[in-house]
Amino acid sequence: MTTYDAKSIIIGRMKRPSKDDSTYPCFISLFQIHDPHKSGEVPEKILDFEHVRKVIINGLDISYQLAGNDLVIDNLSSFTLEEDGEVLTVSGKQK
Repeated sequence: MTTYDAKSIIIGRMKRPSKDDSTYPCFISLFQIHDPHKSGEVPEKILDFEHVRKVIINGLDISYQLAGNDLVIDNLSSFTLEEDGEVLTVSGKQK
């Protein structure tokens, strides 16, 4: 389990390399601003994962951005990320 300092994160998936794959490439973008999807700013850091089957989000308020098909988690003081095989678990503290 790793703890990160970020005010907001965006979680998204990318296209599978092959239709036969049962997992997706996934990314988590870290920002030091609120509402990053409205700002056009570049993420402070991007975490890439090649083979993700499921993302579990524990105890956090999220926004689903239909236009980009991404999840935005805002107002964070910190968050933790645990990778267990093909499953990512995100939890943290919001203000």
